[in-house]
Amino acid sequence: MQNPLSEKLSSVPQKPGVYILKGPKERILYVGKAKNLRNRLQSYFQKSSQLDIRKSSMIRNVQDFSFIVTDNELEALALEANLIKQYKPRFNVILRDDKNYPYIRLTINDEWPRLEVVRRIKKDGSMYFGPYVPAGSMWEALAFIRRNFNIRPCKYKLDKPMRPCIQYQMGRCPAPCAGYVSRKDYMKAVDEVILFLKGQNRQLLDELQRKMQKFSDELRYEEAAKIRDRINALKRAWESQRVISPELGDIDVVGFYTEGKDAVFQVFFIRNGIMIGAKDFYLRDIAGMPLNELMHSFLEMFYAKEIIPPEEIVTGVKPDGLRSLTAWLRQRRSSKIKITVPSEGKRLELLRMAEENARVLYRSRKSGGVEATLEELKQRLSLKALPHSIGAFDVSSISGSEAVGAFVCWADGAFRKDMYRHLKIKTVTGVDDYAMMEETVKRVLKDIELPELIIIDGGKGHLEAAKKAIGGLKLDVVAVAKRPDRAFISASDEPIWLEDHRASSLLLRKIRDEVHRFAISFHKKLRKKKLMESPLEKIPGVGKKRRLSLLKHFGSIDAIRDAEVEELAKVPGMNRKVAEAVKKTI
Repeated sequence: MQNPLSEKLSSVPQKPGVYILKGPKERILYVGKAKNLRNRLQSYFQKSSQLDIRKSSMIRNVQDFSFIVTDNELEALALEANLIKQYKPRFNVILRDDKNYPYIRLTINDEWPRLEVVRRIKKDGSMYFGPYVPAGSMWEALAFIRRNFNIRPCKYKLDKPMRPCIQYQMGRCPAPCAGYVSRKDYMKAVDEVILFLKGQNRQLLDELQRKMQKFSDELRYEEAAKIRDRINALKRAWESQRVISPELGDIDVVGFYTEGKDAVFQVFFIRNGIMIGAKDFYLRDIAGMPLNELMHSFLEMFYAKEIIPPEEIVTGVKPDGLRSLTAWLRQRRSSKIKITVPSEGKRLELLRMAEENARVLYRSRKSGGVEATLEELKQRLSLKALPHSIGAFDVSSISGSEAVGAFVCWADGAFRKDMYRHLKIKTVTGVDDYAMMEETVKRVLKDIELPELIIIDGGKGHLEAAKKAIGGLKLDVVAVAKRPDRAFISASDEPIWLEDHRASSLLLRKIRDEVHRFAISFHKKLRKKKLMESPLEKIPGVGKKRRLSLLKHFGSIDAIRDAEVEELAKVPGMNRKVAEAVKKTI
């Protein structure tokens, strides 16, 4: 039997670009790039194709595809990364950590540069230091700089003179706002901060010792003593730093461990030879995926975040499409970059350390914690597989007014705030929680990555309403009711009691309570907004100026309501037509 997509395949151009594979209801299953779009797509649908387990499963679900032609492979890679971030397709490698990592930005182009913490990188001429993961070491560095380097901590525009604040009195700011320091002296302090953040310890120490000696020679002993105290503080701070090897410069070390269907990646961030942070990622369902393809996908998604790639990336596997990947990273860094697979030396030692960390994280995850809880949940709810992603729905209203629906998502051990959704109920009037639940589930499931298990906050009626909305989608659903806490997986079976303090019970209750909190908070926000609304806001032609003018003239809404059309029309900014609309409406 001929593949129904064969005719469409023949019309695909033999050019570079991005292809999008789609499943039922136009859901995007996979986004990929290719030098030759026609050849790549045909390779998926030929009977003789040797696809890995993951891609074979994907192709069985494909019902359609689309493509976007680009000028070259590099443009295709950049577009692919953006589309994967946007759609989070089921069969692409997705990093669940969607946060951008913190950097310290030094606004070196300002007349009086300052430090600030940012999570977005801009090409604004500023100097960026990081990423700091976790952020604790960054806050420690900032606090140390505030205490020991004399640069301003404020965000004020210093275009006009002003009185110095308490930071000057505490000796933590030289008060450029009041003209108490020359720019030349201020920039010397900025240069010292740069040396500190770059880890150029020896150079900074030499500079400070020269300055201390100069003050001492000039008999300025008090100032010399302050420099001495700074030197001692710096030495103590550097002792606590994890110095790897100064000659390494800026590198990221990417190690991973894979077993069965899952993998753990561990990234070490080394800047100026100092370990400034580390981050791990747990990836699921990558069974059969070639390691070089897995490494390419990970690096692509990791550096598609708001992060500046370092001069060198050290990995244990040469990624697929090395040339185009390196070129894309070079664009993001705006300078040269290389991806290396070490065979000896310090880089290999660090790689082995990262791989061992990944292995330990994998083992600890499998042996207890989240995996054990999900296994227990699977058994209690008679699920076919572990529910690594769980979505939850709830509705909220008072007597049917300001009715809202809410959805939250829990995945791989944590709530994913980027997946949260709330909406106003549109099709239901009056008090009908079941219909509200049906509308909420139906609308939310249209535009999200489907979770593996759905929790409904409610009882058997809410469960049936949710199942009706889900329709033909193959999703496991459980209703979790309160007072007493119990779960229902069908309308006929006995409840599963959740007041036993078992880990799976606590997880179900935790997710249900979170969606309830989210729904209630949105409902309260709408109610508060409605209370604060003026009836004048709903009248066509009455904007902010006219509302203020009417209230100023009459003093209250009741007085406006009692006024005649002629009185309303005489108010500055009003006319008879708008006055009639006001009288008719309120």
